[in-house]
Amino acid sequence: MDFTSAIKSGFSNYANFSGRASRSEYWYWFLFNIIVGFALGFIEGALGLYMIDPVLLDPEMPEYGEIGGLGLLSPIANLALFIPSLAMIWRRLHDVDKSGAWWFIWLTCVGAIVLLVWAATKGTAGPNRFGLDPLGTGEALPDPPAPGDGPSLEA
Repeated sequence: MDFTSAIKSGFSNYANFSGRASRSEYWYWFLFNIIVGFALGFIEGALGLYMIDPVLLDPEMPEYGEIGGLGLLSPIANLALFIPSLAMIWRRLHDVDKSGAWWFIWLTCVGAIVLLVWAATKGTAGPNRFGLDPLGTGEALPDPPAPGDGPSLEA
């Protein structure tokens, strides 16, 4: 999946918590969120768009001038992207055959590392309990052989 189709998929599945999301879809969405954050931070800094003026935060400004504050555009973008981002990681966890509820493990220190590993892990090939393979590749595991099929070890 390429960058633009991953972004389209993220917005078309805005609040879809069922199904699966491939690694490329998740990481392109993650990259999109970073790009949006940097772009809005740059715009806020260049235009001085702050909800809370930095002078109110620290009346004795350092000699190099105003630096930061609480941005105006970034919180709006964060609110707009929160639900699709949550749905994306939920579907990504489904791709590695984990329940989306495992997302809450980030509340522990080690849990964030576990989520990072799962997000980077290759998804289950073929269908799993959460749906079909998002890449459409791989075959489902074959059924186990029935008794009497194949060679026997009996003498």
